[in-house]
Amino acid sequence: MNATESAFAEQTLPVWRRAVLKVGSSLLTAEGEGLSPRHALGLAQFVSANLAAGREVVIVSSGAVAAGRAVIHRKAHAGAAMAERQALAALGQAQLIGLWQRFFERPVAQVLLTHDDLRNRRRYLNARATLNELLALGALPVINENDTVSVDELKLGDNDNLAAVIAALVDADVLFVATDIDGFFTANPRVDPDARPIEDVEALTPEFFAMAGDAGSSAGTGGMRTKLEAAAKAAAAGIETFLFNGTRAETVRALANDRFHGTRFRPAQNRVAARKYWLRNVPLEAGGVIVDAGAARAMGEKGASLLPGGVVAAEGDFRRGDMVEVRLRDENGDHGIARGVCQYSAVDIRRIARRHSRDIESILGYNYGENVIHRDDLVLL
Repeated sequence: MNATESAFAEQTLPVWRRAVLKVGSSLLTAEGEGLSPRHALGLAQFVSANLAAGREVVIVSSGAVAAGRAVIHRKAHAGAAMAERQALAALGQAQLIGLWQRFFERPVAQVLLTHDDLRNRRRYLNARATLNELLALGALPVINENDTVSVDELKLGDNDNLAAVIAALVDADVLFVATDIDGFFTANPRVDPDARPIEDVEALTPEFFAMAGDAGSSAGTGGMRTKLEAAAKAAAAGIETFLFNGTRAETVRALANDRFHGTRFRPAQNRVAARKYWLRNVPLEAGGVIVDAGAARAMGEKGASLLPGGVVAAEGDFRRGDMVEVRLRDENGDHGIARGVCQYSAVDIRRIARRHSRDIESILGYNYGENVIHRDDLVLL
Protein backbone atom coordinates (compact mmCIF):
# COMPACT_ATOMS: atom_id res chain seq x y z
CA MET A 1 0.00 0.00 0.00
CA ASN A 2 1.37 3.44 -0.90
CA ALA A 3 0.83 6.71 0.90
CA THR A 4 -2.10 7.71 -1.32
CA GLU A 5 -4.10 4.54 -0.62
CA SER A 6 -6.36 3.97 2.34
CA ALA A 7 -5.48 1.16 4.72
CA PHE A 8 -9.17 0.26 4.86
CA ALA A 9 -11.09 -1.94 2.44
CA GLU A 10 -14.23 -0.63 0.76
CA GLN A 11 -17.58 -1.10 2.48
CA THR A 12 -21.11 -0.23 1.39
CA LEU A 13 -22.99 2.37 3.41
CA PRO A 14 -26.46 1.49 4.70
CA VAL A 15 -29.52 3.29 3.39
CA TRP A 16 -29.91 6.57 5.25
CA ARG A 17 -32.26 9.54 5.20
CA ARG A 18 -30.71 11.96 7.70
CA ALA A 19 -27.08 12.26 8.78
CA VAL A 20 -24.86 14.31 11.06
CA LEU A 21 -21.39 15.10 9.70
CA LYS A 22 -18.76 16.09 12.25
CA VAL A 23 -15.76 17.93 10.81
CA GLY A 24 -12.65 18.37 12.94
CA SER A 25 -10.39 21.42 13.17
CA SER A 26 -7.53 19.67 11.40
CA LEU A 27 -9.62 19.50 8.21
CA LEU A 28 -10.53 23.19 8.23
CA THR A 29 -7.34 24.94 9.24
CA ALA A 30 -4.05 25.73 7.54
CA GLU A 31 -1.53 24.37 10.04
CA GLY A 32 -3.77 25.68 12.81
CA GLU A 33 -3.53 29.27 11.52
CA GLY A 34 -6.82 30.36 9.99
CA LEU A 35 -9.32 28.52 7.85
CA SER A 36 -8.60 26.72 4.59
CA PRO A 37 -11.08 25.39 2.00
CA ARG A 38 -8.68 22.65 0.91
CA HIS A 39 -10.48 19.73 2.58
CA ALA A 40 -13.75 21.48 3.38
CA LEU A 41 -14.61 21.74 -0.33
CA GLY A 42 -14.70 17.98 -0.84
CA LEU A 43 -16.84 17.49 2.25
CA ALA A 44 -19.19 20.23 1.07
CA GLN A 45 -19.52 18.48 -2.29
CA PHE A 46 -20.43 15.27 -0.46
CA VAL A 47 -23.10 17.16 1.49
CA SER A 48 -24.42 18.86 -1.67
CA ALA A 49 -24.72 15.54 -3.53
CA ASN A 50 -26.81 14.09 -0.73
CA LEU A 51 -28.98 17.18 -0.37
CA ALA A 52 -29.68 16.98 -4.12
CA ALA A 53 -30.69 13.34 -3.62
CA GLY A 54 -33.32 14.37 -1.08
CA ARG A 55 -31.38 13.49 2.06
CA GLU A 56 -30.82 15.79 5.02
CA VAL A 57 -27.49 16.66 6.62
CA VAL A 58 -26.54 18.55 9.78
CA ILE A 59 -22.90 19.66 10.09
CA VAL A 60 -21.10 19.84 13.45
CA SER A 61 -18.02 21.92 12.76
CA SER A 62 -14.93 22.77 14.79
CA GLY A 63 -12.43 25.47 13.85
CA ALA A 64 -13.61 28.70 15.48
CA VAL A 65 -10.62 29.12 17.79
CA ALA A 66 -8.12 28.57 14.99
CA ALA A 67 -10.06 31.00 12.79
CA GLY A 68 -9.96 33.60 15.55
CA ARG A 69 -6.20 33.33 15.80
CA ALA A 70 -5.89 34.29 12.16
CA VAL A 71 -8.11 37.34 12.64
CA ILE A 72 -5.70 38.88 15.14
CA HIS A 73 -2.58 37.10 13.85
CA ARG A 74 -1.87 35.32 17.10
CA LYS A 75 0.11 32.06 17.11
CA ALA A 76 -1.13 29.01 18.96
CA HIS A 77 0.78 28.41 22.18
CA ALA A 78 0.67 25.98 25.03
CA GLY A 79 -1.06 27.09 28.21
CA ALA A 80 -3.31 29.71 26.59
CA ALA A 81 -5.70 31.20 29.16
CA MET A 82 -9.31 30.01 28.93
CA ALA A 83 -10.56 33.58 28.48
CA GLU A 84 -8.17 34.01 25.54
CA ARG A 85 -9.46 30.87 23.84
CA GLN A 86 -13.06 31.93 24.43
CA ALA A 87 -12.32 35.34 22.89
CA LEU A 88 -10.66 33.69 19.91
CA ALA A 89 -13.74 31.51 19.44
CA ALA A 90 -15.94 34.62 19.39
CA LEU A 91 -13.70 36.22 16.76
CA GLY A 92 -13.64 33.08 14.65
CA GLN A 93 -17.32 32.10 14.60
CA ALA A 94 -18.21 34.50 11.78
CA GLN A 95 -15.22 33.28 9.76
CA LEU A 96 -16.23 29.66 10.27
CA ILE A 97 -19.85 30.12 9.19
CA GLY A 98 -18.64 32.20 6.22
CA LEU A 99 -16.41 29.34 5.10
CA TRP A 100 -19.34 26.92 4.99
CA GLN A 101 -21.74 29.41 3.37
CA ARG A 102 -19.41 29.94 0.41
CA PHE A 103 -19.89 26.30 -0.65
CA PHE A 104 -23.70 26.22 -0.71
CA GLU A 105 -26.43 28.05 -2.57
CA ARG A 106 -28.96 27.28 0.16
CA PRO A 107 -28.83 29.29 3.40
CA VAL A 108 -26.46 28.08 6.09
CA ALA A 109 -27.75 28.50 9.65
CA GLN A 110 -25.36 28.92 12.55
CA VAL A 111 -26.42 27.10 15.72
CA LEU A 112 -24.29 27.47 18.85
CA LEU A 113 -24.91 24.94 21.61
CA THR A 114 -23.30 23.74 24.81
CA HIS A 115 -23.72 20.40 26.53
CA ASP A 116 -25.81 22.17 29.18
CA ASP A 117 -28.31 23.08 26.47
CA LEU A 118 -28.80 19.39 25.75
CA ARG A 119 -28.75 18.10 29.33
CA ASN A 120 -31.72 20.32 30.22
CA ARG A 121 -34.85 18.68 28.81
CA ARG A 122 -36.66 21.94 28.04
CA ARG A 123 -33.69 23.40 26.20
CA TYR A 124 -33.22 20.02 24.52
CA LEU A 125 -36.76 20.22 23.12
CA ASN A 126 -36.22 23.79 21.99
CA ALA A 127 -32.99 22.87 20.20
CA ARG A 128 -34.65 19.91 18.50
CA ALA A 129 -37.61 21.98 17.38
CA THR A 130 -35.30 24.65 15.93
CA LEU A 131 -33.13 22.15 14.05
CA ASN A 132 -36.12 20.29 12.64
CA GLU A 133 -37.64 23.57 11.48
CA LEU A 134 -34.36 24.62 9.82
CA LEU A 135 -34.28 21.31 7.94
CA ALA A 136 -37.94 21.73 6.92
CA LEU A 137 -37.10 25.19 5.58
CA GLY A 138 -34.32 23.73 3.43
CA ALA A 139 -31.50 25.38 5.39
CA LEU A 140 -28.22 23.67 6.26
CA PRO A 141 -27.60 23.80 10.03
CA VAL A 142 -23.94 24.19 10.99
CA ILE A 143 -23.50 23.54 14.70
CA ASN A 144 -20.54 24.47 16.85
CA GLU A 145 -20.09 24.53 20.57
CA ASN A 146 -20.76 27.91 22.07
CA ASP A 147 -17.11 28.19 23.08
CA THR A 148 -17.49 31.84 24.04
CA VAL A 149 -19.52 30.92 27.12
CA SER A 150 -18.65 27.25 27.68
CA VAL A 151 -15.59 26.08 29.56
CA ASP A 152 -15.66 22.29 29.80
CA GLU A 153 -16.04 21.88 26.05
CA LEU A 154 -12.99 24.03 25.31
CA LYS A 155 -10.95 22.10 27.83
CA LEU A 156 -12.05 18.72 26.52
CA GLY A 157 -12.42 19.38 22.79
CA ASP A 158 -15.79 17.74 22.85
CA ASN A 159 -17.33 18.39 19.44
CA ASP A 160 -17.12 14.63 18.84
CA ASN A 161 -19.42 13.90 21.77
CA LEU A 162 -21.60 16.88 20.89
CA ALA A 163 -22.05 15.44 17.39
CA ALA A 164 -23.29 12.15 18.85
CA VAL A 165 -25.80 13.97 21.04
CA ILE A 166 -26.96 16.01 18.04
CA ALA A 167 -27.37 12.81 16.00
CA ALA A 168 -29.75 11.48 18.66
CA LEU A 169 -31.43 14.89 18.99
CA VAL A 170 -32.39 15.07 15.31
CA ASP A 171 -33.10 11.33 15.00
CA ALA A 172 -30.30 10.81 12.47
CA ASP A 173 -29.74 7.46 10.82
CA VAL A 174 -25.95 7.77 10.70
CA LEU A 175 -23.12 9.82 12.18
CA PHE A 176 -20.15 10.59 9.92
CA VAL A 177 -16.95 11.65 11.68
CA ALA A 178 -14.37 13.22 9.35
CA THR A 179 -10.86 13.33 10.74
CA ASP A 180 -7.25 13.35 9.47
CA ILE A 181 -6.60 9.63 9.99
CA ASP A 182 -7.91 6.72 7.92
CA GLY A 183 -9.92 5.16 10.72
CA PHE A 184 -9.48 3.34 14.01
CA PHE A 185 -6.30 1.30 14.47
CA THR A 186 -5.00 -1.06 17.14
CA ALA A 187 -2.45 1.66 17.96
CA ASN A 188 -1.51 5.13 16.78
CA PRO A 189 -0.38 4.54 13.17
CA ARG A 190 1.66 7.75 13.19
CA VAL A 191 4.10 6.29 15.72
CA ASP A 192 3.54 2.52 15.59
CA PRO A 193 4.35 0.80 12.27
CA ASP A 194 2.61 -2.37 13.52
CA ALA A 195 -0.75 -0.63 14.00
CA ARG A 196 -3.49 -2.58 12.22
CA PRO A 197 -6.75 -1.12 10.86
CA ILE A 198 -10.02 -2.10 12.52
CA GLU A 199 -12.79 -1.87 9.93
CA ASP A 200 -15.88 -3.05 11.79
CA VAL A 201 -16.64 -2.69 15.50
CA GLU A 202 -19.66 -4.61 16.77
CA ALA A 203 -19.41 -3.31 20.35
CA LEU A 204 -17.03 -0.84 21.99
CA THR A 205 -15.42 -2.73 24.87
CA PRO A 206 -12.77 -1.35 27.29
CA GLU A 207 -10.09 -2.99 25.13
CA PHE A 208 -10.91 -0.64 22.27
CA PHE A 209 -10.67 2.41 24.51
CA ALA A 210 -7.29 1.21 25.72
CA MET A 211 -6.06 1.38 22.12
CA ALA A 212 -7.13 5.02 21.71
CA GLY A 213 -4.51 7.77 21.90
CA ASP A 214 -4.58 11.45 22.77
CA ALA A 215 -5.11 14.47 20.55
CA GLY A 216 -3.24 14.23 17.28
CA SER A 217 -2.86 17.81 16.11
CA SER A 218 -2.27 21.31 17.47
CA ALA A 219 -5.49 22.61 15.87
CA GLY A 220 -7.78 20.01 17.40
CA THR A 221 -8.27 19.01 21.02
CA GLY A 222 -10.24 15.78 20.60
CA GLY A 223 -8.21 12.63 20.07
CA MET A 224 -9.35 9.15 19.14
CA ARG A 225 -10.76 8.59 22.62
CA THR A 226 -13.46 11.25 22.19
CA LYS A 227 -14.35 9.72 18.82
CA LEU A 228 -14.86 6.35 20.48
CA GLU A 229 -16.93 8.03 23.20
CA ALA A 230 -19.05 9.62 20.48
CA ALA A 231 -19.48 6.30 18.67
CA ALA A 232 -20.55 4.68 21.95
CA LYS A 233 -23.14 7.40 22.60
CA ALA A 234 -24.47 7.08 19.06
CA ALA A 235 -24.62 3.29 19.35
CA ALA A 236 -26.66 3.59 22.54
CA ALA A 237 -29.17 5.67 20.56
CA GLY A 238 -29.28 3.06 17.77
CA ILE A 239 -27.16 5.14 15.36
CA GLU A 240 -24.23 3.82 13.31
CA THR A 241 -21.00 5.84 13.24
CA PHE A 242 -18.60 5.98 10.30
CA LEU A 243 -15.08 7.29 10.97
CA PHE A 244 -13.08 8.26 7.88
CA ASN A 245 -10.20 10.36 6.60
CA GLY A 246 -11.53 13.67 5.32
CA THR A 247 -8.14 14.62 3.86
CA ARG A 248 -8.31 11.82 1.28
CA ALA A 249 -10.18 13.11 -1.77
CA GLU A 250 -10.95 9.61 -3.06
CA THR A 251 -12.39 8.55 0.28
CA VAL A 252 -14.65 11.60 0.42
CA ARG A 253 -15.76 11.22 -3.22
CA ALA A 254 -16.65 7.57 -2.62
CA LEU A 255 -19.05 8.57 0.15
CA ALA A 256 -21.28 10.33 -2.37
CA ASN A 257 -21.71 6.92 -4.05
CA ASP A 258 -22.43 5.21 -0.73
CA ARG A 259 -19.00 3.58 -0.62
CA PHE A 260 -16.97 3.85 2.53
CA HIS A 261 -13.33 3.47 3.59
CA GLY A 262 -12.78 3.65 7.34
CA THR A 263 -14.17 2.21 10.57
CA ARG A 264 -17.81 1.33 11.05
CA PHE A 265 -19.18 1.31 14.61
CA ARG A 266 -22.42 -0.62 14.80
CA PRO A 267 -25.28 0.25 17.17
CA ALA A 268 -26.24 -1.93 20.10
CA GLN A 269 -29.84 -1.99 18.93
CA ASN A 270 -32.06 -0.33 16.35
CA ARG A 271 -33.09 3.30 16.75
CA VAL A 272 -36.70 2.56 17.67
CA ALA A 273 -35.70 0.10 20.39
CA ALA A 274 -33.09 2.51 21.78
CA ARG A 275 -35.56 5.40 21.84
CA LYS A 276 -38.28 3.33 23.53
CA TYR A 277 -35.80 2.06 26.12
CA TRP A 278 -34.86 5.65 26.98
CA LEU A 279 -38.48 6.73 27.23
CA ARG A 280 -39.31 3.80 29.51
CA ASN A 281 -36.44 4.48 31.88
CA VAL A 282 -36.31 8.27 32.30
CA PRO A 283 -37.65 9.14 35.78
CA LEU A 284 -41.23 10.42 35.84
CA GLU A 285 -42.22 13.80 37.21
CA ALA A 286 -45.02 13.92 39.76
CA GLY A 287 -48.48 14.26 38.26
CA GLY A 288 -49.61 13.30 34.80
CA VAL A 289 -51.79 13.99 31.79
CA ILE A 290 -55.33 12.58 31.93
CA VAL A 291 -56.86 11.55 28.57
CA ASP A 292 -60.18 10.24 27.30
CA ALA A 293 -60.91 6.89 25.65
CA GLY A 294 -60.69 8.33 22.14
CA ALA A 295 -57.17 9.65 22.69
CA ALA A 296 -56.16 6.34 24.28
CA ARG A 297 -57.41 4.42 21.23
CA ALA A 298 -55.66 6.80 18.82
CA MET A 299 -52.33 6.38 20.61
CA GLY A 300 -52.69 2.63 21.09
CA GLU A 301 -54.20 1.54 17.78
CA LYS A 302 -52.94 4.19 15.36
CA GLY A 303 -49.64 5.23 16.94
CA ALA A 304 -50.92 8.81 17.04
CA SER A 305 -49.54 11.76 18.96
CA LEU A 306 -51.48 13.11 21.90
CA LEU A 307 -53.42 16.22 20.87
CA PRO A 308 -55.02 18.72 23.27
CA GLY A 309 -58.52 17.72 22.15
CA GLY A 310 -58.09 14.33 23.81
CA VAL A 311 -56.79 15.71 27.10
CA VAL A 312 -59.16 15.80 30.06
CA ALA A 313 -56.88 17.36 32.67
CA ALA A 314 -53.31 17.77 33.92
CA GLU A 315 -52.26 16.90 37.44
CA GLY A 316 -49.17 18.12 39.26
CA ASP A 317 -46.85 20.99 38.44
CA PHE A 318 -44.60 19.57 35.72
CA ARG A 319 -42.95 21.78 33.12
CA ARG A 320 -42.36 21.64 29.40
CA GLY A 321 -39.85 18.89 28.63
CA ASP A 322 -40.66 16.75 31.67
CA MET A 323 -41.36 13.03 31.38
CA VAL A 324 -44.89 12.37 32.63
CA GLU A 325 -47.35 9.51 32.83
CA VAL A 326 -50.39 9.48 30.54
CA ARG A 327 -53.50 8.14 32.27
CA LEU A 328 -56.86 7.01 30.91
CA ARG A 329 -59.78 8.16 33.02
CA ASP A 330 -62.91 5.98 32.95
CA GLU A 331 -65.62 4.80 35.34
CA ASN A 332 -63.08 2.66 37.20
CA GLY A 333 -60.69 5.54 37.87
CA ASP A 334 -57.33 6.47 36.31
CA HIS A 335 -55.06 3.91 34.64
CA GLY A 336 -51.51 4.51 33.42
CA ILE A 337 -51.36 3.71 29.68
CA ALA A 338 -48.26 5.54 28.43
CA ARG A 339 -45.42 7.89 29.33
CA GLY A 340 -43.87 10.66 27.28
CA VAL A 341 -42.07 13.99 27.10
CA CYS A 342 -44.55 16.85 27.35
CA GLN A 343 -44.32 19.76 24.93
CA TYR A 344 -46.33 21.94 27.31
CA SER A 345 -46.35 22.59 31.05
CA ALA A 346 -49.18 21.42 33.31
CA VAL A 347 -50.39 25.03 33.58
CA ASP A 348 -50.56 25.36 29.79
CA ILE A 349 -52.22 21.96 29.32
CA ARG A 350 -55.04 22.92 31.69
CA ARG A 351 -55.75 25.93 29.49
CA ILE A 352 -55.72 24.08 26.15
CA ALA A 353 -57.35 20.81 27.26
CA ARG A 354 -60.32 19.83 25.08
CA ARG A 355 -59.42 22.51 22.55
CA HIS A 356 -58.31 22.15 18.93
CA SER A 357 -54.60 22.38 18.11
CA ARG A 358 -55.23 25.43 15.92
CA ASP A 359 -56.46 27.33 18.99
CA ILE A 360 -53.27 26.87 21.03
CA GLU A 361 -51.61 30.14 20.01
CA SER A 362 -54.73 32.23 20.49
CA ILE A 363 -55.16 30.80 24.00
CA LEU A 364 -51.54 30.85 25.20
CA GLY A 365 -50.10 33.61 23.02
CA TYR A 366 -47.47 31.14 21.68
CA ASN A 367 -47.24 27.51 20.66
CA TYR A 368 -44.66 24.71 20.66
CA GLY A 369 -46.49 22.71 18.00
CA GLU A 370 -49.85 20.99 17.72
CA ASN A 371 -49.03 18.04 20.01
CA VAL A 372 -49.13 17.81 23.78
CA ILE A 373 -46.86 14.76 23.43
CA HIS A 374 -45.41 13.85 20.03
CA ARG A 375 -45.59 10.17 19.09
CA ASP A 376 -41.77 10.05 18.82
CA ASP A 377 -41.62 11.05 22.51
CA LEU A 378 -44.30 8.59 23.60
CA VAL A 379 -44.11 4.95 24.69
CA LEU A 380 -47.13 2.76 25.54
CA LEU A 381 -47.14 0.84 28.77
